[in-house]
Amino acid sequence: MITQHEFGDTCWWDVVDPTTEELESLDQQFGLGDRTFDEARRRSARPTMQRFTDHAYVVAFSGTLGEVDMYVGDKWFVTVRLHDDDGREWDSAVALGRIQRLAPDVPAGMMLAMVIEELVDGYFDSLDILEDQLEAIEDRIFSDQPQAERDVQQDLFGVRRKLLELRRAVIPLREVLSALLRKEVQWVDGEALIVLRDTFDKLLRAVDIVDELRELVGNAVDAHLAVMSNQMNLVMKKLTAWGSIVFGATLIAGIYGMNFQHMPELGWIWGYPFALGSMVVMSVVLYRIFKHRDWL
Repeated sequence: MITQHEFGDTCWWDVVDPTTEELESLDQQFGLGDRTFDEARRRSARPTMQRFTDHAYVVAFSGTLGEVDMYVGDKWFVTVRLHDDDGREWDSAVALGRIQRLAPDVPAGMMLAMVIEELVDGYFDSLDILEDQLEAIEDRIFSDQPQAERDVQQDLFGVRRKLLELRRAVIPLREVLSALLRKEVQWVDGEALIVLRDTFDKLLRAVDIVDELRELVGNAVDAHLAVMSNQMNLVMKKLTAWGSIVFGATLIAGIYGMNFQHMPELGWIWGYPFALGSMVVMSVVLYRIFKHRDWL
């Protein structure tokens, strides 16, 4: 689907999940080569920029990792948006609203700068969601309520995987913005460079937040392993304490169960109560000792 927005003598063509025929029609309309939009037919792995004699090609990703291919030339700007594997796509409504506030005359370079700025702003929304998820996982790790350890681990590694994917979209974009700020694209100049400088500062903050969250995830994984180890130690202490208590009674029963002929207690009328009493006393003493040492 192709949507056209005109701003003075400059036109923005917004294309969503294009067909081959739609891309070929844009080639013919702008007098471009037959293979100009080939990149839009396949997914890119990372943000990048390519320069040609009559246009420049920029790839960036939204906060939800939806790919946006951008083509900028003399008085024209084309965005190609693709759905991701989950059926999501970047919504251009906010960027369109910003550009409309600059109407009637908006250069193609300014459109490119505004779209990239909106994409970078989306990173902070995704990072806020991941930070909230990480805080919730940390609360579960240190909660007194029993937790399914496997679920906690899966959630932690899920957050880390999302951060890694987002980092792959954020880090390479620095090189793209640096190239644009060096005026390597002739259609990006004037106020568009001012917008890109602000966007570059935002991108650096996003990179810092991604690295901080990755470090926090690593700390959370270590904390979870420490909590699991501590819980295992508590279980082992309790098992050891109860085993020692049972061993005391078992020891007495084993001694008087050897059935030697010359055991005075066997013929003693109080021998049986004495044996049971010894078991009880030893068990109680050991229980109090372990309880005092917080093993039970």
